[in-house]
Amino acid sequence: MTGGQALAKSLYREGVRVIFGLPGVQLYHLLDGLYDETGIRFVTTRHEQATTYMADGYSRAGGGIGTALVVPGPGLQNASAGIGTAYSASSPILVVSGQIERDLIGFDRGMLHEVNDQMDTIRPVTKRASRILKPQDVPAIVHEAFNQLKTGRPRPVEIEIPPETLAEEADIELLEPANPTRPAARTEQIEAGAEVLGNANKLIILAGGGVISSEASEALQTLAEHLQAPVLMTSEGKGSISDRHALSLGTMRLRQDPLIDYIAKTDVVFAVGTRLATPQILSGQTVVQIDVDEAEVGRNYEKTVALVGDAKATLEALYTKLSGTVPPQASRADEVVALRQERREHEHARREPLAGFLKAIRNAMPDDGVFISGMTQVGYYSRPYFPIYEPRTFLTSSYFGNLGYAYPTALGAKVARPDAAVVAVSGDGGFMFNSQELSTAVSHKINAVVIVFNDNAYGNVMRDQRDRFNGRVYGPELHNPDFMKLAEAYGARGARALNAEELEAKLKEALATEAPTLLEVPVGPMPYPY
Repeated sequence: MTGGQALAKSLYREGVRVIFGLPGVQLYHLLDGLYDETGIRFVTTRHEQATTYMADGYSRAGGGIGTALVVPGPGLQNASAGIGTAYSASSPILVVSGQIERDLIGFDRGMLHEVNDQMDTIRPVTKRASRILKPQDVPAIVHEAFNQLKTGRPRPVEIEIPPETLAEEADIELLEPANPTRPAARTEQIEAGAEVLGNANKLIILAGGGVISSEASEALQTLAEHLQAPVLMTSEGKGSISDRHALSLGTMRLRQDPLIDYIAKTDVVFAVGTRLATPQILSGQTVVQIDVDEAEVGRNYEKTVALVGDAKATLEALYTKLSGTVPPQASRADEVVALRQERREHEHARREPLAGFLKAIRNAMPDDGVFISGMTQVGYYSRPYFPIYEPRTFLTSSYFGNLGYAYPTALGAKVARPDAAVVAVSGDGGFMFNSQELSTAVSHKINAVVIVFNDNAYGNVMRDQRDRFNGRVYGPELHNPDFMKLAEAYGARGARALNAEELEAKLKEALATEAPTLLEVPVGPMPYPY
């Protein structure tokens, strides 16, 4: 078979069922191989940036390993924003890139799409990058890529392959799929962690994105209920337990939050699947930290008991240990309810129109609907205040914080979960980064909804400039198209809501309609979301 056929068959064997890609000249023999691999769906995008955003949304919404396909050079560099987002959010996506002609790699001759050396440009935002030069090596390198994607900390992996390697025929032995185990922390670490947790006077759990990626929500809830430990979630960890659960504290905001004083009164913080990137919230407590990445344990806080292993397996081992030595603890539900009420009564939790918009969206969406929190004021405000009830239903761009990711990420999530309601929240500025993907949504019948809050500006920047520079505004004003005509031009639905009440009604209507929908909400200057 050709190298392209071997690559297509290897991807299928490893579980790839959808590829988000943009075809190009160096990829022809792979595309020809995919032609016969009918079990793989190919979603053609309108920009390489969207390929990796969609792969990320697909992966984080629960579809499996999201896979993107791009040409080398500018294709891979265009895709790097989505790769960086997946890297920051610890999301396992596979990026397959073309290369220039095999014998000219490294000569810097100026071949079509050449970047010398493109692997150096992508290494900082990948877990592993590999180059396949012989068709016989395709199965082994693909197999190792999936081993990397399924073990340790989940992050993007890149494979690149020259056109001759894809075109050449050879006798190629295909491999069985990678199915690695994800072990718990070592026994001595389990025992040390259990001793600290079992003797804590006042314990709080901080749940991060590692709980979600490990599918550890049930194990976390079981242990939290046994210890009666309130659970505070990071933005990436939203949905680790339901916000309706009696022990859920929700998600913290970093300023003027009663939770900061509450954490200060604890003696042990149990951090599960989080980097603890904000150590300033701690004040001398002992931290018991579970992380699959040994480099992360204790990186940001010195007084740490390390448990290096898969979150789900380690939580289950801890429960087995603690349930035999520590009796079920007295309920702290009243304490949690009182704290949640205090947070709800804070003026920041009732900041309009942000609070009204979020309430409208939550009312319109089912519990298992997927919400993509864009880099816009409503999106920022959703991190502490949008209730989430199930894992994998709240997606952010994590610390990458990039405009333009929300809508294509929503499309990937919708492909992963076609029967779920998928809603992206975006500003007009961010939406226009990838508005062309309305074409992709219509062409491939991806019926996600994007809510565009339109203030004809990069509104967060405009407000900050006005407030901090005596009203001097430079650069954030925007001229937008008529969004209703834009939706119509692509063949999508367009609707406009002028207030929160209309937004709820129009969103319910959109979610009941089998068509991609752009829902515009014209707004004026919005309040400071933090």
